[in-house]
Amino acid sequence: MAILSIQSHVVYGHAGNSAAVFPMQRLGREVWAVNTVEFSNHTGYGKWTGQVLGAALAEDLIRGLSQQGHLSRCEALLSGYLGSADVGHVIADTVRLVRKENARALYCCDPVMGDIGRGFYVSPDIPDIFKNELCALADIITPNQFELEALTGINTADIDNARRAINALHEKGPPVVLVTSYIEGESESADSPPRINMLASDKSGIFRITTPMLPLGGNAAGTGDLTAAVFLSRYLENTGIQRTLELCTSSVYGIIKKSFPECENTAPGKTTPLELRIIEAQEELVSPSYTFEARKL
Repeated sequence: MAILSIQSHVVYGHAGNSAAVFPMQRLGREVWAVNTVEFSNHTGYGKWTGQVLGAALAEDLIRGLSQQGHLSRCEALLSGYLGSADVGHVIADTVRLVRKENARALYCCDPVMGDIGRGFYVSPDIPDIFKNELCALADIITPNQFELEALTGINTADIDNARRAINALHEKGPPVVLVTSYIEGESESADSPPRINMLASDKSGIFRITTPMLPLGGNAAGTGDLTAAVFLSRYLENTGIQRTLELCTSSVYGIIKKSFPECENTAPGKTTPLELRIIEAQEELVSPSYTFEARKL
């Protein structure tokens, strides 16, 4: 069985499929990668070369997989950065096609649209694709806090509203919701070290896990792509939502922690983007150095 991963790709560094494919492979999954864009590096550098590959190529590649009978071996589909709204329609068609071949196949949708502090960084027609088409098809959806608010229209400054937003997403279709980064407004005192949360729900309850916040800076990329990939891979092990959240958080935190010295040693005033050190820190995927406990809200 395999995971079909449809998202962006960079030649240098780790974002999109460059951040998602290897972690899933390291966790024992066969991965088929379809790239929606091909860039020299992620856009946090300010300059890059390459192009959006477009829907036609993605559709053609998936048609080839179907013609060879491979889609019956697909146990899950993961989508991330689309590049264009047309790619979103191809992904929707692919989900339906895969489910005809394997009714038990899962669809994990990472609704990449933007982030707090940056706002939207996709074309204006892409949010509607997630709201009106992909969300309803998803078994798992993995928004960050900004994307959770964009999908539901609910301000999530407090945990009760975050709970409402998660339930609103469930009502749109996905049985499992993972909020990959959540900061509760005014939840920390001025003297407390900053902390960040992940929230996971499977309709039976919402689990919350909290870790120290590492100062990655605004130019970090790939953390959401990594998180969605690890969460999906662990979820396919049938460990349950709580254990899946704990394993995912421990691995992602360990990788970010080992990537952090690059940011820590940056000269004052310099904004060199952080690159995840996924290869160097790969043992964090299978045997995390840190453990965190998820608690039910």
